[in-house]
Amino acid sequence: MNKLSNKPKSLNFTIILTSFFFLAFSVLFFSPTALAANQTIEMLNKLGKENMVYSKKVVKVSSGDTVFWKSTKPGHNVEFIKGGVPDGVGKFRSPLSKDTEYKFEIPGIYAYWCTPHKGMGMIGFVIVDEDKSNLEAIKKIKFIGKSKKIALELINSF
Repeated sequence: MNKLSNKPKSLNFTIILTSFFFLAFSVLFFSPTALAANQTIEMLNKLGKENMVYSKKVVKVSSGDTVFWKSTKPGHNVEFIKGGVPDGVGKFRSPLSKDTEYKFEIPGIYAYWCTPHKGMGMIGFVIVDEDKSNLEAIKKIKFIGKSKKIALELINSF
């Protein structure tokens, strides 16, 4: 028996061991990174002082995760930029004013923009599996208008 309680030592050990496994399980399966698989990005006319923007400019996901783009205002879409996706990724261009989604299967950086508002700086990036092996290709994209400055700032933040 334990002098501090009337419980046998083996019962105290069992309680401590059970608590440890419960804590480890909780951290492993309920941490923010474990639950942050899929992402939702809103297509907006205004966010703070910025016009024609995505609600998140850079998102990081794992292979197999899906990004959902929500059309909150008419006239926006999502288009992967030519030369701005990993090898093996096909063209992707959503219809205007429609919610869309894409399941990311190939690791790397994906550059995208809103087709009508790319010159206004409505661009974004998805980084899959923290893989930046196509970063040099991303740097070679011919961004236009405000997208040039915004892309440079975002690329330098990776």
